[in-house]
Amino acid sequence: MKVSTILKWVSGGLEGLLGIPLLGATIVIGLAWIPLGIMALLHIATLIFSVREDTNKHGSILGIVTSVVAVIPFVGMVMHILSAIFLLMDAAQTKSTENTAISQ
Repeated sequence: MKVSTILKWVSGGLEGLLGIPLLGATIVIGLAWIPLGIMALLHIATLIFSVREDTNKHGSILGIVTSVVAVIPFVGMVMHILSAIFLLMDAAQTKSTENTAISQ
């Protein structure tokens, strides 16, 4: 499995967690917005590996944008959910592409 795929599963899962109403806000605000910085770094790392491995970059780019605009309460929650969806779809698509290549 490619490193970018693993990072997409991890970052997608964390974005989904931060997108849960009240729970995500509690985590972000309770830790003084540090999780947004950590997520931005994770998305940048995922983007770098995605470029190297020539996989979809959409979810990582959206995740970086999310880390910037997530300080806006309702917008942040929606963006976290969208980022999670895009990242998990990218990861699943990459995995299915790998499985198809292996079986041929």
